[in-house]
This record gives sequence, C-alpha cells and structure tokens, in this order.
Amino acid sequence: MIPKAELHCHLEGSIPPPLARELAARNALALPDGLFGPDGTYVWRDFLSFLAAYDRVCSVLKTARDFGDVIYSYLARSAAQGAAYVEIFCSPERPKALGIPYADWLAALAEGIDRAGREFGIVGRIIVICIRHLGPERALRMVERMVAEPHPYVVGFGMGGDESKYSPADFLPAYRLAHENGYGCTVHAGEVLGPESVWAAIRTLPITRIGHGVRSAEDPALLDELARRGTVLEVCPGSNIALGIYPDRAAHPLHRLIAAGVRVTLNSDDPPFFHTTLGAEYDQSGLPEAVLRQITRTAIEASFVDATSKQRLLKGVQP
Repeated sequence: MIPKAELHCHLEGSIPPPLARELAARNALALPDGLFGPDGTYVWRDFLSFLAAYDRVCSVLKTARDFGDVIYSYLARSAAQGAAYVEIFCSPERPKALGIPYADWLAALAEGIDRAGREFGIVGRIIVICIRHLGPERALRMVERMVAEPHPYVVGFGMGGDESKYSPADFLPAYRLAHENGYGCTVHAGEVLGPESVWAAIRTLPITRIGHGVRSAEDPALLDELARRGTVLEVCPGSNIALGIYPDRAAHPLHRLIAAGVRVTLNSDDPPFFHTTLGAEYDQSGLPEAVLRQITRTAIEASFVDATSKQRLLKGVQP
C-alpha cells in the first residue's frame, strides 16, 4: 500500500453516516428526513443543498467529546487506507456557538488524536480555520485566541467559507499575527473563483499552500509563478467533480498542474459527502506509484508539523 498524507480535510465534513447516526442517538436527536438515500449515503443535489445537508449533519455535535470522537474516527479510517499523517481543518465557530470553551474543545480533539496515534500509529494535527464570509474582525479574534492559548497540536491557520466575500487583503492582520507566531498558513482559493483569487492570495498573504487552487490551470503565468514560489496546492479532485467544477476526472487539471511543475497534494475535503476517501483519491488519480509517493513526500514536506516529526514521517515514505 502506498503511504499517504493529507493536508485538506474538514473536521465536520469527515463525519460518515454511521457516526452521524451514532452521535444523534447519543445526544437524543432526530436526524431530518431526506438526509440519507436508500444506500445510506448523504443526499444532496447542488451546492446549496450540499451546504444544507452539511449543516444538518453538524447538528449532531453537541459536546466536546463529540468533536474528539469525530477526529478519532477520521484518523482511524485514514490509517486503514495507509495514511501516516493528516492535518484537519477545525473551526472554533461551532463549539463556540454551543458554549464549549476553546480549551475544552482542543483537549477533546487532542485526546482523539492521541487515541488514534496509540492504536494506529497515525499522526494528526489541527489547522484552525476562520470562515471567510463571517469577516476579517472575527478571523483576527480567532487568531488572537489561538496565539494566547497555544496547543502543540495546533500547527496552522487557514480560511474556508465563501470565496466571493471580502478580499484576501482584508484578512492580512489575522494571517500576519499567525505567521509571526510561527503558524503555517494556507487559504482556500481558486476553487469556485478563477485564477484571480489565487493571485490575490499569494500576493497578499504569508501562505505556503493554497486550498484547492485548481483554477490556476487556466492561467499559464500563474502556473509559472506557483512553480517558481514552490507554493503547494491542496488538490481535492473528488470534491471538485462532485460540486460540478469539472465534469469528470479526465477533465480535472491535476495532471496539467503536475506537468507545469506545480507542487500538489491529494486530499478528500469532505469525503463522505463527496463519496470519496483519501485512498480513493490516490487510487483514481491515474498517476504511477512513483508520482504518488512523491505527492506524499510533498504533503509531508509542506505540512506544518514540527521538524522532528516531519523527518521521521519522510523516512517512512522512502521507496
């Protein structure tokens, strides 16, 4: 089995249907009709209905323990697919809305990471993300909390949400604070919007990675610039196809990005919603084993884990 590593997966988006049912039962909640299809998978039709289904699934999370069980479950499944390292996007917004203290939420996530590490040998880390459409002031407050209450498993800062709201420059204060305090930085761009969103991100923010970034393939000058900078794209083909950005894997620009010399990684984004897994992304990439091993090395090299762990993980992916 080819060793794997993942840099782009959302915590709440990793909840598979059986776990959603388990958490709903534990919290005495009724899941809405129409959430599951006859085969037990999540049902949605377009981007708006995907967001609605996502929110319904997230509603099963009520306690800090729930969040910890989700991260443990995802790491366990990833380890079974050959993953040695996973970074998970975790937003403090949902636990905050539930009244769960930030420290309690992090402690539960850390317990899930430690449990998966003991049982499966996988290394997990957390990237705290702000939600773009909630605005730059909220993002800055989030980083201020992250910096004031550091945790060894919180290794980076990122931003998800509606790519059309605000500009990357609006979030520079938050990103600068994270960067100056030693956190790695990434940002979603070039997914729904085109190359201009990637240009704006790399010109403005102290980032070494772009979440998605696949629309960069539409601009040869941008491809050259990404290759020159060594900026790593967190590519999620299954997600892009499920959301209709590309019709199928043959049309997806993964191979063109690699041919242009851009550093890429393979990731699952919100795997049960998009009917994919990290293993499936590797298996369905159409790339030879040597290239897939290099993609894993790129992911570990571009990860935000500490240097000692990074060197140990890299040794594990040598041919």
